[in-house]
Amino acid sequence: MILFVSGRCDIPAFYSEWFFNRLKIGFVDVRNPYDQHQISRILLDEKHIDCIVFCTKNPLPLLQKLDAIPFPFLVHVTLTPYHQDIEPFVPDKKQILSAIRTLSEKLGKKRVIVRYDPILLTERYTLAYHKKAFASLCEKLSGYVDTIIISFVDDYRNMRSHAIQIKMYAPKEAACRELAKAFYDSAAKHQIRVQTCAENMDLREYGIENRPCFAEADLNDRLHTAIYFQKGKSVRKNCSCLPTVDIGDYNACSYRCRYCYANYDESKIAENTHRHDPNSSVLIGHVEKEDKITIRK
Repeated sequence: MILFVSGRCDIPAFYSEWFFNRLKIGFVDVRNPYDQHQISRILLDEKHIDCIVFCTKNPLPLLQKLDAIPFPFLVHVTLTPYHQDIEPFVPDKKQILSAIRTLSEKLGKKRVIVRYDPILLTERYTLAYHKKAFASLCEKLSGYVDTIIISFVDDYRNMRSHAIQIKMYAPKEAACRELAKAFYDSAAKHQIRVQTCAENMDLREYGIENRPCFAEADLNDRLHTAIYFQKGKSVRKNCSCLPTVDIGDYNACSYRCRYCYANYDESKIAENTHRHDPNSSVLIGHVEKEDKITIRK
């Protein structure tokens, strides 16, 4: 399986001690988000884990622990041009950019993918703003990455109140196409490929393909492996990515980004953070008597 660390919350940024403890012990327990007493136990050994995909806004906590990861792995780093009105608690972007470069130097640029994700518009974050920010990002990442994945913000129900507060809206098709052309031109100057994943819009005429974030041939090329990944149903609609197993929890990310879909009950974030124990087998709280544990095949 592909272990996803994580799409539900930023484990590398906030819970890296817990994750590396689980690697040492050899298993991790993950609660079913729709039935809290159903737990999947994932054995962290070569029989069960093909590779790990880290997804984070802050890879700094990983930098000194890369040698402790016993499986092939990639790192997806989300780096957006927003300020604290959109991303209240994300660290300084210059630090994140520096961390991306360090990761690339240690791992090679094929194992570090940047996500400019999601693209949204406000009175402050205009088309011109995004064009300038993306061009600057490509220049600063030149030679350090070969791919940037972009996406346009989705209308998740749980983020609508924030959207109203900051007057945020998704780009219309004409704006998306205008950005796509500008992004491709900026990236091409630095030999960087721009792609989307699970987008309905066809942007190939601008040199941007809609392709999986996690595809078998691409993963094997990036990891220098020859793994046969089991096919299955992807998580999202219109997504052709290989299925992954997420070990995170919802409502457990303290960044509180205004576009976040995974924090759908912000009142629980502080509570969940307080309940976290780096020595527990589950991310939030502990295994209880009424929990049923099933080993994930």
